Amino acid sequence: MKETVSDLLQSALASLQSEGILPADEAFTPQVGNTKDKSHGDYACNIALVAAKAAGCPPRKLAEALIDRLPQSEAVRKVEIAGPGFINFFMSTASAFEVVNTILEQTDRFGRNNSGQGEKVQVEFVSANPTGPLHVGHGRGAAIGDCLCRLLEANGYNVTREFYYNDAGAQINNLALSVQSRVKGLTPDDDSWPADGYRGDYIVDVAEAYLAGETVTADDREVTAKADPDDQDAIREFAVAYLRREQDLDLKAFGVHFDVYFLESSLYDEGKVEATVNRLRDNGFTYEQDGAMWLKTTEFGDDKDRVMRKKDGGYTYFLPDVAYHLNKWQRGFTTVINEQGADHHSTVTRVRAGLQALNAGIPKGWPDYVLHQMVMVTRSGQEVKISKRAGSYVTVRDLIDEVGRDATRFFLAARRVDSQLTFDIDLARSQTNENPVYYIQYAHARICSVLRKLAEEGAERERNQCVGDLSLLTLDEEKELANQLAKYPELIANSAAQREPHHLTHYLRELAGQFHTYYNAHKVLIEDTAIRDARVSLYLAIRQVIANGLDLLGVSAPEEM
Repeated sequence: MKETVSDLLQSALASLQSEGILPADEAFTPQVGNTKDKSHGDYACNIALVAAKAAGCPPRKLAEALIDRLPQSEAVRKVEIAGPGFINFFMSTASAFEVVNTILEQTDRFGRNNSGQGEKVQVEFVSANPTGPLHVGHGRGAAIGDCLCRLLEANGYNVTREFYYNDAGAQINNLALSVQSRVKGLTPDDDSWPADGYRGDYIVDVAEAYLAGETVTADDREVTAKADPDDQDAIREFAVAYLRREQDLDLKAFGVHFDVYFLESSLYDEGKVEATVNRLRDNGFTYEQDGAMWLKTTEFGDDKDRVMRKKDGGYTYFLPDVAYHLNKWQRGFTTVINEQGADHHSTVTRVRAGLQALNAGIPKGWPDYVLHQMVMVTRSGQEVKISKRAGSYVTVRDLIDEVGRDATRFFLAARRVDSQLTFDIDLARSQTNENPVYYIQYAHARICSVLRKLAEEGAERERNQCVGDLSLLTLDEEKELANQLAKYPELIANSAAQREPHHLTHYLRELAGQFHTYYNAHKVLIEDTAIRDARVSLYLAIRQVIANGLDLLGVSAPEEM
């Protein structure tokens, strides 16, 4: 319906341009929005205020001229001018319910579009070090990242999901030392335990598996333990493979898959880090000082230059990131989105500066970043910090075991990414209206229950069969429900464009709330079969949109609860 209003305004604007009231060589694009107060109509537009200067007349006078030139449309009941020149549109009842037929015709395609036209997009998310189970912060990244991928796909993009394994560096050495210490019978309480060693019970599991000579398969490799307590390289290789497999299992339990697993170590093995250093040096953006090599990041907006190669010859962590992102660009990804924790904020400027210094044709501001804030887990009003499995933090698997996959995914995606999130285990477990995922799923299940009862009465419907006369839907609540359904396609487009999946959780909560209120106030299984059938058609459309939205969140739509 919003498109209908926009088309009508475009026609009126064209008329004013042809008459010389508006300049013909200037483009005017009406922005049509939903009204917050229904006494102001269904849609509003400020084009008269925007174009008044070009027309050389007051906004209200231009609004009157636009209204006079609007084509006749059965979709519009009346048009009014409000305030300084806003144009308010009141849509006809019949037009409001056209969306019901559209939904029932398009079914699971409703809300999808092809605006991306198959453009390649890479989304990198989770990208945890293979040094332990995935913590709840990784879980938030997984929920947000996967939902972003689904939203982008719903907008016609060709999405590649990528996981970057930091399988090189000091943390991997600490992992190997920790497992080796356990293999030799040491515990974290012993004086000789590594200073930066990992203390969780999972280290015991890795050590026992290594000593037992187990074989583990993780993505691209199969590793058999040598069971030699003194072979630190073998321990390192086995421990990384073991924990990669454990993380794969965590992600599978979470309903998240990846198309590409990229290893940091491959950048070194294939000489890409060294090649990046040489290119930066050849481009004149490096210098030697205090025994270290520096990158002139201040030439690209950083507040100070950054060390690239340390005195000991090792590279700082952002250099392989630059090499990795050059590789992404060379693979043809003109759009790359990195979903990471807010602790990566400082690397954004450095990586972008390094990419500009390569002179590889990479645009400024590439790649995009979505940085999520921390998660605090609570139970009975108290923060939960400890997991037996991980030792010092709550894992994704802990949450899934406690509240299930659906609640975990929904809660972790339900807030703005740049706001801290409190994960209330008691709320996520509850079967009450305060639990948003339960509230939304219950709306879907309620509609399925009504359809089962209808079938028992001999009036069975196909899954999306509209047999009712929608003009019989005359209640304000029914029109408001239809208007809410009509917002869904634009919401999907905007959520992807803005990289903000939380809008979808809020939309579904609002739609479910409107439905439950309507359900409680107005029976659907009534003797007047004509009104009954019209309401059932509305029910079917609501059910379909809830199912479509939950699917984009990676959450199930149960038929019974």
